Amino acid sequence: MHCPFCSAEETKVIDSRLVAEGDQVRRRRECLACHERFTTYEIAELVMPRIIKQDGTREPFDEAKMRAGLQRALEKRPVSVESIETAIANIKHFLQATGEREVRSRRLGEKVMDELRELDEVAYVRFASVYRSFKDLHEFRQEIDRLEGQEREPEPSSQP
Repeated sequence: MHCPFCSAEETKVIDSRLVAEGDQVRRRRECLACHERFTTYEIAELVMPRIIKQDGTREPFDEAKMRAGLQRALEKRPVSVESIETAIANIKHFLQATGEREVRSRRLGEKVMDELRELDEVAYVRFASVYRSFKDLHEFRQEIDRLEGQEREPEPSSQP
């Protein structure tokens, strides 16, 4: 780290503390040449993968676009802002955890639907109807029947 006062290359860290809920590190530094002190902030720069669209085009991951889609599906539904933020964090973590530079939009859409299914089934069906381009009432009914079937699956019995 170069000293902002004299541009010397040698500085030492005097103190480090976590800030911003543990997402940043605040460091007090001292220049070894001029002995001035200054503060730096360090955050992890996590590169999000590019999204490969259905038509083959590639675009950067757009959190605002994903958030808008989630909020549209969740409009007028009893879901807290904290739950939505957790879902968004889960999706971003999923994308980063793939370790890939590019992810197909289909894979991202399926993850969004998984998160919505956990948050609110009505919002899930709303999103799925647009995402999967339901063409008629029959396709809606099939998806709802599939959801209800998942809820009714009996739990394994512990008796022999």
